[in-house]
Amino acid sequence: MTNPLYLLPQFLVFLVSLRFFGESAVARNGSAESVALFHVGLVLDLKSEVGEMAESCISMALSDFYNVHTNYSTRLELHTVDSGGDSVGAASAALYLIKDVEVQALIGPQQSTQASFVIDLGEKAQVPILSFSATSPSLSPLRSPYFIRAAIDDSTQVKAIAAMIENFGWKEVILIYEDSEYGNEVIPYFIDAFQEIDVHVPYRICFPLDATNDQILKELHNLTTMQTRVFIVHMSSLVGSRLFINADNAGMMSQDYAWIVTDGLSSLLSPLESNAIDSMEGVLGVKPYIPKSKKLDEFKVRWKRMVYSNKSFSTEISEPTLYGLWAYDIVWALAMAIEKIGTLDPRFLSNTTDNLTDLSRLGYSPIGPQLLQIILNTSFRGLSGDFHLVKGQLISTAFQIFNVIGEGERLIGYWSPTGGISRHLQTTNKPSMSNLKDIVWPGDSTTKPKGWVIPTNGKEYLKVLVPKLDGFNQFVKVKRQDPITNKISNVTGYSIDVFRNATSRLPFGLPYEFYAHPIRKDNGSYDELIDEVYFKNFDAVVGDMTIWKNRSKYVDFTVPHSESGVVVVVPMKDDLEREIWMFVKPLSQGLWLVTIAGFIYIGVIVWILEYPTNTTLGVSRGERLQASLWYSFLTLIFAQRERIDNHLTRAVLLTWVLYVLILTQSYTASLSSTLTARQLKPTITDVNDISNKGYYVGYHAGSFVKDFLIDHLHLDELKLKSYSTPEEYHQALSNGTENGGVAAVFDELPYIQVFLNMYCKKYTTVGRTYSSAGFGFVFPKGSPLVSYLSREILSIIDDGTLDTYKGRWLENQTNCDNANASTSTSTNQLTLRSFGGLFLIIVVVSGLSLLIHFSLFVHTKWKSQTTKISPKLRWQKAGYKIIYITTALKGMSHVTEAGSMELQRMGTQNNREERRHC
Repeated sequence: MTNPLYLLPQFLVFLVSLRFFGESAVARNGSAESVALFHVGLVLDLKSEVGEMAESCISMALSDFYNVHTNYSTRLELHTVDSGGDSVGAASAALYLIKDVEVQALIGPQQSTQASFVIDLGEKAQVPILSFSATSPSLSPLRSPYFIRAAIDDSTQVKAIAAMIENFGWKEVILIYEDSEYGNEVIPYFIDAFQEIDVHVPYRICFPLDATNDQILKELHNLTTMQTRVFIVHMSSLVGSRLFINADNAGMMSQDYAWIVTDGLSSLLSPLESNAIDSMEGVLGVKPYIPKSKKLDEFKVRWKRMVYSNKSFSTEISEPTLYGLWAYDIVWALAMAIEKIGTLDPRFLSNTTDNLTDLSRLGYSPIGPQLLQIILNTSFRGLSGDFHLVKGQLISTAFQIFNVIGEGERLIGYWSPTGGISRHLQTTNKPSMSNLKDIVWPGDSTTKPKGWVIPTNGKEYLKVLVPKLDGFNQFVKVKRQDPITNKISNVTGYSIDVFRNATSRLPFGLPYEFYAHPIRKDNGSYDELIDEVYFKNFDAVVGDMTIWKNRSKYVDFTVPHSESGVVVVVPMKDDLEREIWMFVKPLSQGLWLVTIAGFIYIGVIVWILEYPTNTTLGVSRGERLQASLWYSFLTLIFAQRERIDNHLTRAVLLTWVLYVLILTQSYTASLSSTLTARQLKPTITDVNDISNKGYYVGYHAGSFVKDFLIDHLHLDELKLKSYSTPEEYHQALSNGTENGGVAAVFDELPYIQVFLNMYCKKYTTVGRTYSSAGFGFVFPKGSPLVSYLSREILSIIDDGTLDTYKGRWLENQTNCDNANASTSTSTNQLTLRSFGGLFLIIVVVSGLSLLIHFSLFVHTKWKSQTTKISPKLRWQKAGYKIIYITTALKGMSHVTEAGSMELQRMGTQNNREERRHC
């Protein structure tokens, strides 16, 4: 028998253990009872790949959160309802969860089209609606306070795509989207963004969700007839996958094509069928930037392990997409917010209303406003990056740019609002496509598509139309053509040379063929060529096509390659009225007046210098002055007989004779030239005389000038006659309006220059030059060739090649120096400026001679007064001398009489003073 004392210690150990386990069980039970459950609704389309993937991410988020936060006193209780993939099912599920389950928050619904009614329910019941996939711009947290978008708005990617288009240099894009709320609502944002960067959208395609392959192929084949080769695709994976399969079958995933997809497709590339991925080779795409992290990598590994181990998981998604990461972060944000609320009573309050409808009697959550504010202020580092809500939604800091290669995608760069496009995120503030990694374009091409091609329509060449008209072949001359097809095998001319040079400078090949279009003289018009391009019968017009406002409504023009303006040319006639005064024409009026004044001036100078000593000029002052003036005029014929005694006079006469000699020789030469040349003047000097006097007027056949004369100058159409060649212009102007011809011809400046080069001495231009835009090449509206060729034409102008063509074709008809030069001799007149240097010499020499003469005269008189005088009289004599000099400057006669008398008086007074002193 066992000793009881021996069993006592074992019994005590059993009692202690029993008590310990009992306390532990009580503690566990107490803890379980203290945890507050918050009911959260989840509305998903569980039959869709995104819905199935999102549910798995949300389940893992709950598990991960509470494994990390084991001490939290609150728990989320999920209530999942399948929406069935339609708006009615989503609304019914939300109503059930809010009304019957009384959830404090609701995650979902999955699509933007399902969210509107659910958001209204949440606002009425004060239940926050959190969405990770409703990205439509029409759903705004600002308009719906209880709507929280833990995702990126679709419109934010528009700027990233627009930046790509701008930096690639494309000027036209075609939008392809699905006919749904998701597809339609972002299109206006694209249009606005492209308008800001001057990118044109010539065409848009909207596919219904149930579009058949035949419908898709029909639209795609229509696109191949257009010139634009840049396509932006905004579709869900359901329609987008079939689009690219059919595009590949239509040959549109080849060289020269460029495709860009939005994040609706780029975020779901992995679940697409393998043949859809293969057909997207070379496609570019954008999607929100997700920073790499160890936590994200571990989550992807665990998620894949869970998917592979769960046989009921039917999705083909190889890894969680962006929507799954956003759903994961929503759960964490909601769990953090509920923990901050604590153990408040989560039960709904009744809505006291007399309305008997279910919606009117819907209760509301008392903690909803507080929960909403806490969620909006929640920030943390999630799987998708920084979880931080701005105005109720996530804001993307950057977008990834990727290139579809093989069965996956390769990151080639980033776009951010501050740094633009770059290879590495936030490394430069200067966007540059050179910073992107190498891109593989459709057709395995590494060359950037130019974004457009000439529409084939079964053609291998650009069909270029040229005008064929007799006359002015300097611009276009058709030498050989097929009489049936009008295809040209040999064509030359100024405009042809410019076009060929410009196309040869393009960075790409541009094959073309010329076709002739005859212009009838009687009722033909250059506008016929415009119509051919407008109705897409031809691709371009090259020749002397004037850029005109009415034409630009239907076609586009390159920059002009000729001078612009409309001028009027008239005949010239003999100027008989001016011949009787021909002898005065060699000298200008000013030179005549100065020369006459010069003769008088020199005569006065000779009289002053010769008067005191030279008696051969006469006895009296009048005789001497008359002889001096006559002497200066005799220098014209060098017939002076009077003797010159003063050397100063000889110096003055030497300069004057030099001037007279040069003047007479120049006058003789100019007069001889004037008499030899015919004196002509225009028959019409005022354009208004044409309409006032009813003259007939000629114009270039088929040109816009006829409409210009009628609409702008208001000339009578019955007074207008059309001509085609310079020879016809000459004949009509020679006949005149009285003999069946015309009084004047209006035409564009390039034509008139050619005409005057041929008949420069018979005709001239009068009046002003009327504005026009010159000659340009014609292309269809919106053709990108316009900008390319315009740049090359400008380079031709800059490097002087255009001047070479002008000299070759437009300026080598005759040896006329100036077709518009007037034969008037006014431009050959001798002017005062021509002899300015001689006049300056004459004035300087004559002035110095006078100064020397007066100085010698005063010195002689002063020296003759040798009598010594007192200091007082010396000062008086000095004063008298000053008076004498001043008087002498006023006139020689006064000097000789008054000055001499004053000196005698001074001498007499001086003698008296000296005698008195003695």
